[in-house]
Amino acid sequence: MIVDTLTDAIQEIWPMLVIFLVILIAIRVSYIVINHEKFVFYKEFLNLLFIIYILLLYQLLTSTEINKNSGFNLVPFTEIFRYEIGSKNFIYNVIGNIIIFIPFGYFVSGYVKANKVSHILFISILSSLTVELVQLQIGRSFDIDDILLNVVGSIIGFLLFIGLTAIKKHLPKFFQRDLFYNCLCILILFLVLFYFANVIGLGWF
Repeated sequence: MIVDTLTDAIQEIWPMLVIFLVILIAIRVSYIVINHEKFVFYKEFLNLLFIIYILLLYQLLTSTEINKNSGFNLVPFTEIFRYEIGSKNFIYNVIGNIIIFIPFGYFVSGYVKANKVSHILFISILSSLTVELVQLQIGRSFDIDDILLNVVGSIIGFLLFIGLTAIKKHLPKFFQRDLFYNCLCILILFLVLFYFANVIGLGWF
């Protein structure tokens, strides 16, 4: 269900996504060449992934569940416990709201070099609160439980960042080099392109 929702989001915004990324990549490459900056592929790739994620997050949070009744829920855990554990609604509304913010916590933690939960807590609360307020204005509901679940997802993303950073420091030197991460990101890039092409029906691969 979550994968289907992601697929639908990509199908909705792929034209804008392609145009936006081509322009952004052209500007970034020009900047690097003109200013003689060092080009590290995996760092640039991860920055692009974060931008793609933000665009998809916008689509997911503003275009799904349009028929959901507008209203307020200011009582924590009311909506969370309304769904039967393991049901489709539980997976979509509870697990989904956590998963969707895990990349947010990971990317933001890397960008601000967070080493404490408090470093991303304010950002995640502010971001989720903004989402809920905007949703209320476009015919959806304001739900405190969504904010709680989004923050949990951000914290998991933070812990994932801390864990992977700690593991990287103890890996053999080869696995700490830019070359290794460049090759890994090139592989991921091909997988992303393959998925993207299949989603929009290009059939390039």
